[in-house]
Amino acid sequence: MLEWLKVIILGFVQGITEFLPVSSTGHLIVADALLNFGQRMSSTFEIFIQIGSVVAVLIFYRADILHQLRAVPTDRGVQRFWLGVIIAFIPAGAVAFLLRDWIDRLYSPAVVAVSLIIGGIVFLIVERIKLESRTTEITAIRPLQALIVGIAQMVALIPGVSRSGASIVGGMLAGLDRQTATRFSFYLALPTLGIATVYSLLTNLSQLSSVELAQMAVGAVVVAVVSWGAMGWLLRYVSRNSFRVFGYYRILAGLVILALIAAGLPLT
Repeated sequence: MLEWLKVIILGFVQGITEFLPVSSTGHLIVADALLNFGQRMSSTFEIFIQIGSVVAVLIFYRADILHQLRAVPTDRGVQRFWLGVIIAFIPAGAVAFLLRDWIDRLYSPAVVAVSLIIGGIVFLIVERIKLESRTTEITAIRPLQALIVGIAQMVALIPGVSRSGASIVGGMLAGLDRQTATRFSFYLALPTLGIATVYSLLTNLSQLSSVELAQMAVGAVVVAVVSWGAMGWLLRYVSRNSFRVFGYYRILAGLVILALIAAGLPLT
């Protein structure tokens, strides 16, 4: 029963943090260490339950996606948008595949803490800069803007940076307004998280028991429900507010993790 409770807790952590710019991977690493979930399964579990976030995007934008599927043969804006999603996915996808062993060695609470702090400082700096928001619709995103988002997302392969945070900041620097950058980040989760999930499951399926597969399925359902709620909240939030609060949260969270490590708590 305790293991199932851990599954639900980790699913909630993934769901609430995947689309907020605070690093879901970073929070999962720390939560996993605190809960002592089990080293053999934890990495596969943490990747697989991301499929819940993919499902959340599909449900959240179901009407928009159906419209785009019907319009993609003739609508240049829809064609440009999905080309942009592909372009933005390629940098992080290629680097993750080529350097996956090196990236895996970065997964530790200490790296997460430093990344959270640096990312928080970046958010505060970006919010102080008067950026020109030239693009206010996702169908108007140009290939160069998508590439900038993709390069920014590539940095998020470092645990604690935040995939959504990096892609949103990259979008804002490329000339997208906050809401458009946030929406594009949501759509970018489809190939980024979807492909990572399928790859992880195929390479580890033979090593997983039926109980572990059931735990991953439950975790994914929890993630889908919580992610759906988090997406709606974030879009409403960014329509009226800046990202400064996330910058301060990241710095505080990073300092707390460093303090826990210094106190000798078993986070590593």
